[in-house]
Amino acid sequence: MIPFDFEYYKPSSVHMAVELFQLLQNQGKKPVYYAGGTEIITWARTNSIQPGAVINLNSIPECSVMGIQKDKLVIGACVTLSALSEANPFPLLSQTAQGVADQTARNKITLGGNICGKIYYREAVLPLLLANSRMIIAGIHGIREVSIHQVFLQQLRLENGEFLVQTFTDQYYLSLPFVHYKKRQIGNVGYPLVTVAALKQDNQIHTAYSGVCSFPFRSIEIDQVLNSSSIPLAARIEQAISKLPGSIIHNTEGSAPYRKFVLKQTMADTIHILERR
Repeated sequence: MIPFDFEYYKPSSVHMAVELFQLLQNQGKKPVYYAGGTEIITWARTNSIQPGAVINLNSIPECSVMGIQKDKLVIGACVTLSALSEANPFPLLSQTAQGVADQTARNKITLGGNICGKIYYREAVLPLLLANSRMIIAGIHGIREVSIHQVFLQQLRLENGEFLVQTFTDQYYLSLPFVHYKKRQIGNVGYPLVTVAALKQDNQIHTAYSGVCSFPFRSIEIDQVLNSSSIPLAARIEQAISKLPGSIIHNTEGSAPYRKFVLKQTMADTIHILERR
């Protein structure tokens, strides 16, 4: 149960949602956008956030679309991870989505909600980083299309009042060879020690990571080292780890040294599999 009152709105268009946000913000109601709502509910229950208004995006058609349009896979921000996995339009993304939380939670968690979340992991962004996807973002100044690499820098950098509408991914990336690993300490449900997603493109392996640092990331420097086939694999992996963009997480799921060990093994498995494809 959420221990405070708030106003609830369900606009039917992008324009209405943006206008509502601006109006409610001007009234001092600290509005938030809502897609699946799992994080909003969690933070609200602990009084970590206290929005005076919630704007549900699920009735906006553009936010619920999923399919191929002009050689691009378009996925609305309100598409749930369960729906994404079932439709399987992008196998690497579908497999990554299947590893998030449990089935009940995935029925609520949306692609946009996962990408825009505040928790460390946000694994659904990894395939989009690898596929150089583009983001459709709406705000008071209109709708803009930008590369994911311009707006996802440790987290999705949205301006005040903006929200993610859709992602666009070139159809070319959907059938590339890939691997996905999610390593947990125990069982098949829970936060990861390490998640690695990888694609092979033009004989080059591209990798992205979650659970290693306090944010998901793709690193060109790491990929350059891992693809240096003239260097022994163990040495490549050591060099790659030295280029991590942040400190390795140390928490109840696993210590930093243990995470580093798991990361090394997962990198090695990734390279072994994709070098043969």
